[in-house]
Amino acid sequence: MAVSKEWQVSCRDIASRRRDMTVFVSQGHVVITVPPGEAAVLTPLEVGRLRAALRDAVVTASTTPEI
Repeated sequence: MAVSKEWQVSCRDIASRRRDMTVFVSQGHVVITVPPGEAAVLTPLEVGRLRAALRDAVVTASTTPEI
């Protein structure tokens, strides 16, 4: 059974609109999606949340068998 986890991290785009980044695992790789065509601007708290999501994704990826 494949483990499917996804983490959402709040951020803002370059125009200060609220957006979300997504961190997920696909076939043993960590994938990060950001607002399309935008830069993700993060506060220090949001960076901490991104770091935590990446840490959790790495743990998940390392225990997910590659297909």
